[in-house]
Amino acid sequence: MQQARIAVQADFDTVVVGAGFAGMYMLHRLRGLGLRARVFEMGDGVGGTWYWNRYPGARCDVESVQYSYQFDDALQQEWDWTERYATQPEILQYANHVADRYDLRRDIRFATMVTSATYDEATHRWTVATKDKHGDTTTVTAQFVVMATGCLSTTNKPKITGLEDFAGEVYHTGEWPHYPVDLSGKVVGIVGTGSSAIQSVPIVAEQAKHLYVFQRTPNYAVPAHNMPLTPEQKRAVKKNYGALRTRAKASFTGVAFDFNRIPARSVSAEERTAEFERRWAFGGLPFMGAFNDILFDDVANEAAGEFVRDKIRSIVRDPALAEKLTPRDVFGCKRLCVDSGYYETFNRDNVTLVDIRESGIERVTARGVKANGVEVPLDALILATGFDAMTGSLLRVDFRGRGGLPLREKWAGGPRTYLGLMTEHFPNLFTITGPGSPSVLASMIQTIEQHVDWIVDCMTWMRRQGIAAIEPVTAAEDQWVEHVNEVAGKNLRSTCNSWYVGANVPGKPRVFMPYIGGFPNYVGKCNDVAAKGYEGFAFA
Repeated sequence: MQQARIAVQADFDTVVVGAGFAGMYMLHRLRGLGLRARVFEMGDGVGGTWYWNRYPGARCDVESVQYSYQFDDALQQEWDWTERYATQPEILQYANHVADRYDLRRDIRFATMVTSATYDEATHRWTVATKDKHGDTTTVTAQFVVMATGCLSTTNKPKITGLEDFAGEVYHTGEWPHYPVDLSGKVVGIVGTGSSAIQSVPIVAEQAKHLYVFQRTPNYAVPAHNMPLTPEQKRAVKKNYGALRTRAKASFTGVAFDFNRIPARSVSAEERTAEFERRWAFGGLPFMGAFNDILFDDVANEAAGEFVRDKIRSIVRDPALAEKLTPRDVFGCKRLCVDSGYYETFNRDNVTLVDIRESGIERVTARGVKANGVEVPLDALILATGFDAMTGSLLRVDFRGRGGLPLREKWAGGPRTYLGLMTEHFPNLFTITGPGSPSVLASMIQTIEQHVDWIVDCMTWMRRQGIAAIEPVTAAEDQWVEHVNEVAGKNLRSTCNSWYVGANVPGKPRVFMPYIGGFPNYVGKCNDVAAKGYEGFAFA
């Protein structure tokens, strides 16, 4: 057995944690500043969430031509997306293309986890400890630490009694094997009905001898209507990429789509239904833009929700089963899912819904899952139970700020940040798409580029001013947290148990974590802070 080794300390200007789309762009920009940077990545390759999430049917719910970098027009022009909504393999191929094109891998250490980071107030530097897959540890120092670990990257593994006793195969959608998984001829169970389950259920049902879907809470989904992109469509997008990106930046979600700026209350019931039908036929997340008050007005929200509920009843042939699959909570309160035949799948003879709303799963046995007093024999079990969203990957690192304050202690009541970018008592620690920023409520790559550019501009300004360290002041952080909570309180998304508020993780504080005030408003605030000499920050 190889003995673990401890490497000699090395110094960098910046340590970046994560080599997904955020970490790669951050590295690219840091090189442009002439800074010495090192990226540490847990996986064996780039791609972040698209490296790990290889489950059947994994696909982006933002149209591929917008789910891409815009910092280099040459990159936009040379890359061809094949479908309206790209699959995981194609997105991972794109990530590897970017890494190759900009020669990023030479500054990335793969299969390496950052375990701790401690701030030295005397030197204004972080000491960062890592461990690789062989158990070898490394300690480095850096002036800056940038967390590019993503919002949905730490899997939520449920503590189900007896799970360790199951004799069959167990998979988690967020940690899917990197080898082909053959489910043909097997009896399979899927726990969960979130986005990953809704995407994987139709595919698994085609492979398995029988599929059991264990549902605690039914979910809303709208059809993707995915299709190949024609050569004409690709040429049109590339010709007008600049205008498309400009429209996206002006959009509430950072995604360019047809947003109806009139309230549902201002039109008749027939007009509302006609608009919902048009959106349903178009497909995808633009359904949420049918009217501007869907997430603010109970009547508008109920109209949208009942429209989708009627669609479910029309698709699922068994009326009793359709009612079990029909959500009753606020429409869009949880992340709206985009599906490809999810509800239709329950018309198959080899698919059974197990409703566990009342009793939950009693236990996992060696042979299967026991629920509602009945044991369901299984050959394989898929846990589609999502992620410890927004904060999971940040708190997995043992951060110690000024005075040795643990980040986990500071965030014991929920995450506290200024602009979602930094947190008081932790100088020079930046969080890309951190809690308190639009992040998951906007187009992720759009928000990533905005954050990275802001951080790089801040670093550049600090060097010019001879400033060694930056962190938020108490008043600015308090005001931002209050503003994030106030805006969330006006939105119906804050009214239900979702991963936006950490409800899927037992013991996690119930706080609405993303900023829901809109991407343009947020960008304006960030730019204003920078223009005023980084107002709300203290310097060393």
